[in-house]
Amino acid sequence: MSRVPVLEIGGTHVTAAVVDTEAGLLAPVPAVRQPVPADAQAGELLDAIADASRYLDLPEAAHWGVAIPGPFDYDAGIGRFRGIGKFESLHGIDVGAELLGRLPAGPRRISFVNDADAFAMGEYRAGAAAGRQRAVFITLGTGVGSSFLDGGQPVGHGPDVPPGGRVHRLTIDGSPLEEVVSRRAVRRFYADTSAVPGGGRVPDVRDIAGLARAGDPHATRTIRHCFGALGRALAPWCERFAPELMVVGGSMTGSWDLLGPAVRAGFEAWAPGTAPPVATALRPADAPLIGAAHWALHRSAGAPPVRT
Repeated sequence: MSRVPVLEIGGTHVTAAVVDTEAGLLAPVPAVRQPVPADAQAGELLDAIADASRYLDLPEAAHWGVAIPGPFDYDAGIGRFRGIGKFESLHGIDVGAELLGRLPAGPRRISFVNDADAFAMGEYRAGAAAGRQRAVFITLGTGVGSSFLDGGQPVGHGPDVPPGGRVHRLTIDGSPLEEVVSRRAVRRFYADTSAVPGGGRVPDVRDIAGLARAGDPHATRTIRHCFGALGRALAPWCERFAPELMVVGGSMTGSWDLLGPAVRAGFEAWAPGTAPPVATALRPADAPLIGAAHWALHRSAGAPPVRT
C-alpha cells in the first residue's frame, strides 16, 4: 500500500489528500481544504468532513488515515468532545462507522490518530526530524499541542513523558499550562499588562510580537513571561526524554525569532544546558497528512499499538 487516502480534521476545516508513502509526498492531485461547521449537528458535520474527499482520485477499498484533535477515543473511533466548544455533536458518536458509510471508493478501514502525533510523524518521515531517533514536537496555535516520538512512534505513557504524552496537561506556577501560554492567554496577559481600555481591541500574538520588535515594553514582557513559562514547563520532560531535537510548528512559529529566545530562557531558568536543539517545521501544511498516512500503513501492517 503506497497510495493512502487521508483526512486532517481541524477545528474549522478539513483537508483531504492522497499520500504516496514511499515518496513521502502528496499525490499529484492537490489536497482539498474545505471549511467545516464545527457547531453543526452530527450528520451535517460528518457530511462536510467526507465531502472534501470526493474531488480526489482515490484508491478503491483503501485503509484511510484520519488525523483529528482530542478528546477522542482513537482506537474505537468515537468522539469524546464535551465542553470544549467544537464538535460537541460528535460526542459519543462512532465517527469511524459514520465516515465509512460516507467516504467514496468503498473504504475498507479507518485508523484515527491525534493531530499532534500526525504532525510529528510527518516531520519525522519527511521533515525537520528525519533521521532522529528521539524528538519532541510542539505546536503553538490556539493551544499547545505536543508529541514525543521514539523511533517514529508516539510515546504516550511512562516516566519520561507527561501524562498521555501531552504537555497541555501540565501546570506551571500553579496554573494549567494553556492558561499561561496559548493564543487567548498571551492576548489576555498583554491586555492586563498594557491596560488596554475596556472594549478596546487586543492585538493578536503576531501583532504583539511586532510590537515587541518595535520596542513596546508591555509586548516584550508578555513574550518573555508566556513563552518563558513554556520553556520552564518543557525543561524537566526534555531532560527526562533526552530528545535529539525539538521541532516547533503552528501559527505562532512566524514569530519564532522572538518566541524562541524566550522559550530557551525558560529552559535555562530550569537548569542550564537542558534545552535541546530546536528547528521549526519544514512541512507544516503537509506533515499531518503524511503522518496520518504512515499511521494507517503502520496499523495495516499489524504493528503493535503505541508503546507504553
